[in-house]
Amino acid sequence: MKLLRVPLGAALGLVLLLSPVQTVEPISLGLALAGAASALTGLISYPRLYCYFRECCLQREGARAGAALQEDLDKKLFGQHLVKKVIVKAVIGFLNNTNPKKPLTLSLHGWTGTGKNFVSKIIAESIYEGGLNSNYVHQFVSTLHFPHAHSVGHYKDQLQSWIRGNVSACGRSIFIFDEMDKMHAGLIDSIKPFLDYYEQLDGVSYRRAIFIFLSNAGAEKITEVALDFWKSGKKRETMELKDLEAGVSLSVFNNKNSGFWHSSLIDRNLIDYFVPFLPLEYKHVKMCVRVELESRGYMVDEEIITKVADEMTYFPKEEKIYSDKGCKTVFTKLDFYYDL
Repeated sequence: MKLLRVPLGAALGLVLLLSPVQTVEPISLGLALAGAASALTGLISYPRLYCYFRECCLQREGARAGAALQEDLDKKLFGQHLVKKVIVKAVIGFLNNTNPKKPLTLSLHGWTGTGKNFVSKIIAESIYEGGLNSNYVHQFVSTLHFPHAHSVGHYKDQLQSWIRGNVSACGRSIFIFDEMDKMHAGLIDSIKPFLDYYEQLDGVSYRRAIFIFLSNAGAEKITEVALDFWKSGKKRETMELKDLEAGVSLSVFNNKNSGFWHSSLIDRNLIDYFVPFLPLEYKHVKMCVRVELESRGYMVDEEIITKVADEMTYFPKEEKIYSDKGCKTVFTKLDFYYDL
């Protein structure tokens, strides 16, 4: 078994902290500390004990991560039966695969407020207890981290170097790219080598990493299909991934206003799943309000839940079926009723 060592100073500090306080001669103390440090190093060689003291790469095993992922999605995500099914199956299957041929690449599409950021957060938390604050989870926002089109060449070098360095440190690194529809197409394609079917690139394997893309691109197509289901009297829950995935990927690929426009990531089939987030209905907004009340420790007040849901705006203009902001502004609207 390969020993995982901690710095000697830290080991000695821990020994002193845990040892009874008593007067000893300097030489005796040195011998005692040396023996204790050696014993502690042996104990730290056990991965679970080592990971108790510091965060480890792949902190949770596949089964535990899958259970945490399923539980959180069931409790906190509303109106997205397709998302739950695809995300759970894709992530658990990938974590349990001891020899994946490529990194897991998920592309989440839908209107603002439908849960894309929320789901990426839940995925991160299911694998690493620190979630988005974990040393092994890295989040990029296009308009923040890559704001200038004339600096694309510089961004490419920085991004590739950042990905390479972090995967070298932890093969199970997670990379989340928000606002992909606003990212320069050339910058998106610079990620391509890391997503492809290479065993190694310059001595580094990227096959255990996870890439998650978030985008509003394709939202119009998703709404079109959802609205067709509603008009034909079909239940929302009967919609399947095959009803949406091909149309969404084609819509994203041909959208000139999207960073994915004619992207080789799509052309080379390097995105494993296009995950469609359906627009949220009135009943889903009420669910969001109820859960937020519970999370704040407030008594669930059905009158307030209805008031907040009624204050949201809905589309299309005639039917008014879907919330145009999803659940995004629910939290701030509640502050109006609970101004403490």
